[in-house]
Amino acid sequence: MENMVYAEELVREFLVFRGFTNTLQAFVKELGTDIGKGFQVDKILDLIFSIYIPKFQAENLIQLLRFFNNCFSSHETHLISVISELDISIIRYYIIHAIQAGRKDKVIELFDIHGTELLQKDQHWASWFAIPYVKAPQSEPQFRVYFSQEWSNALHLSLRNFLTKMFNGTRIPALMKISSERNMVSRLKGDIKQLNFKLAQLQVSLEEKETQLHQLRSNSLLATEVIVGTDSSSNPLAGSGEPTVFVPASSHVICVSASAQTGEREPKHSEDSRPDDTQVSTSKINAGNDAQREEEFPEVRVDFQETFLGHTSPISRCRFSATGDNVASASVDGTVRIWTYDSSAPTSRNATIYCGAEIMSLEWECKSDRLLLIGTADGGIKAWNVDAKRVVCDLSCTEAFPSVLDLKCSPVEPIFVSAAASRWPGSSDIGKLGYASLTVWNMRTWKAMTVLPLGEDPPPITSVCFNHNGKLLAAAATDGMIHMFDMSAGLQITGWPAHDSAISSVLFGSDETSIFTLGIDGKIFEWSLQNQGKVLWSSDCSRFCNLRSSSHYKHEMALDAYGRRLLVTSNSLRAPIYQVRGHAYGMRTLPHSASITTVDWHPTSPIFLTGSADHSVRVTSMA
Repeated sequence: MENMVYAEELVREFLVFRGFTNTLQAFVKELGTDIGKGFQVDKILDLIFSIYIPKFQAENLIQLLRFFNNCFSSHETHLISVISELDISIIRYYIIHAIQAGRKDKVIELFDIHGTELLQKDQHWASWFAIPYVKAPQSEPQFRVYFSQEWSNALHLSLRNFLTKMFNGTRIPALMKISSERNMVSRLKGDIKQLNFKLAQLQVSLEEKETQLHQLRSNSLLATEVIVGTDSSSNPLAGSGEPTVFVPASSHVICVSASAQTGEREPKHSEDSRPDDTQVSTSKINAGNDAQREEEFPEVRVDFQETFLGHTSPISRCRFSATGDNVASASVDGTVRIWTYDSSAPTSRNATIYCGAEIMSLEWECKSDRLLLIGTADGGIKAWNVDAKRVVCDLSCTEAFPSVLDLKCSPVEPIFVSAAASRWPGSSDIGKLGYASLTVWNMRTWKAMTVLPLGEDPPPITSVCFNHNGKLLAAAATDGMIHMFDMSAGLQITGWPAHDSAISSVLFGSDETSIFTLGIDGKIFEWSLQNQGKVLWSSDCSRFCNLRSSSHYKHEMALDAYGRRLLVTSNSLRAPIYQVRGHAYGMRTLPHSASITTVDWHPTSPIFLTGSADHSVRVTSMA
């Protein structure tokens, strides 16, 4: 009965809750002398054949047999007869063992106390009353079989099989089903998450196909409206009465309407129109349509949404843990909350951490959910153990670099990197922070290992990111530069100017062949790592997150597990979700009641976090 212990804990908890102290004491005492051993067959057999019989505890043995008779009294008649036969065999085994051990006095004692009861159950016990007085009972035909090893082995096996069958067929109390049902619900939720994962992949594939179909339809429509040629006879639509636009070799644009076919209007030549002009006009129209589509991003389809209201000031950071089971969120008043959005997940790790300074960065240990790193505006770096519920290490950057702008753990090695910056007096602008410091820390000794070289008086590093194997580190700076470091050598290996303004956030692409950057001007670029300086994809989200017109300290972006959706913070009530590389449409999140200050994606599922200046954090699962 694997759920027995859990059920006993529930009973204890209930008795304590109701204040039934006497009942609780009796319950604990009964558990200490549990005669049924929690219906565990091996423990019952050990109790009978290793304790009660070898130590001649006949009274305890009789009580145990009575207990099982009461337990199985409601079963079928033929099973009750089997129980009686096993009772007789076990007592006879006790008698044989006592005689073989030379303790005939124990046999006489047994018959003195329980002889009458045994004789009432079975008249065959009458001949057994003489066994203590027989000189060699093992030679007597009536008793010889009970002294054999074969009979002893058969008794052990029969009792084991019988108890196993009876316990497996016993009706389980409703209290013991709670644990099983909870485990089943947890498994079903795991299955649902996997199915959501597959569904998201299929949705991405469907969106790609829809985009391709949309492009093909657009190209087909354009081909029917604009035909380049010199001979009207080559046009299959000529004379059909359909409006047609021809571009002859003389570069004149001739407009022929349907009425011109009937002689109402003659073709008019335009000397000012050129093919280039036509193309420019067409591109402007397309650009206008794209802008219109961007303004009209559809609202994201939601499977479920949970809102966490445990903060009392604007949210500065929120992050999923490595498994996605826990969430850490921080607010500008220096408070960090650890919580879970899944009602079936344990809440033992939930905690509130007071740091005494504004939280500027959060990072979970990559290999587990055990450690949370917290970077503050006063140069502090705290390591919180979620199992022990305490700060296991409290580090401090030098006084020259009080702002811990970002923290990132290596996905492979027990190290993390802190990006700290100096601050000009009275300035909180990201572009006026001062100088940078990139420090590599050992998470076993909690000591600084090295400081990555950035040159003399380097501009602040606002965001850092490891690649999948932890060998490369990308760092984004306020001068618009991307710096790439070889972590094994601790040296910068390359870099390039990515933006004309400060960079607010940097991310490696999911296939590790590109890197995303977000500038404070709201421009997003995806840069190729195989062809340095080449832009693979770009977007302008300045209407959402232009830091120059924002009160946010730093905007950020998050990439989903498939590398197809890019979620960006926003000055407005909704955050945009861009479809990267070839996708024509994006989406918008459901609205908060204030601007969205921080975002993150679940590590495996289509679920994202949004933290807001309205003090709330939302977990949204996409349908």
